[in-house]
Amino acid sequence: MNVQFQDSFLQSLKRLAWHQSSLYRLYDLFRSGIPGFIKNVWKFRRELWSHRWWDYRFTLEILKKSLEIQEQGMRLKGIEVSESLDKKVNKMQRAIELLQNKIDDNYIDRTEKEFGELIMKDWKFEETNEGNYVLVDEDTEEEKKHNRMIFKKAHELEAKEWKELWQIIEGKKYKEYKDYDGSDMRGWWD
Repeated sequence: MNVQFQDSFLQSLKRLAWHQSSLYRLYDLFRSGIPGFIKNVWKFRRELWSHRWWDYRFTLEILKKSLEIQEQGMRLKGIEVSESLDKKVNKMQRAIELLQNKIDDNYIDRTEKEFGELIMKDWKFEETNEGNYVLVDEDTEEEKKHNRMIFKKAHELEAKEWKELWQIIEGKKYKEYKDYDGSDMRGWWD
């Protein structure tokens, strides 16, 4: 048996060897590693500036920013066919919207627009015999019921959107696939 190699194959092997060398890694560090790092610091500057370890909101802000960058790149520079790309971009946009709602914690405001505003009164205190003060509850039963309903609906909306966010990121289970809907972060690449 006679095995022959084209020059292009040998050139490919040389290129692979070059990419594994220490000299190339040093070259690549200055060519793309450090400039890429600086670009990323610039892109995430607001999120990095305000990031704190003690609250998951900061983690959500970084995830949101990352999805915004990815969504913009796929929408403007993506080379995937539009049938699947559009579905992915729509799911990314929805995930970004859900993350923003969670970061802003705007569930009560949104619920008030639908069911009416919370009934808020100025606090009133009365002095007790011991010289302490107690808060006087002047809300009627109807006002309390309305406020409880607003808080309950806001909590339900928050739970529903939180579940939807992670369903978008996780995607459907294999057995549930009939048509691709764009969910599952593991497929969001170009």
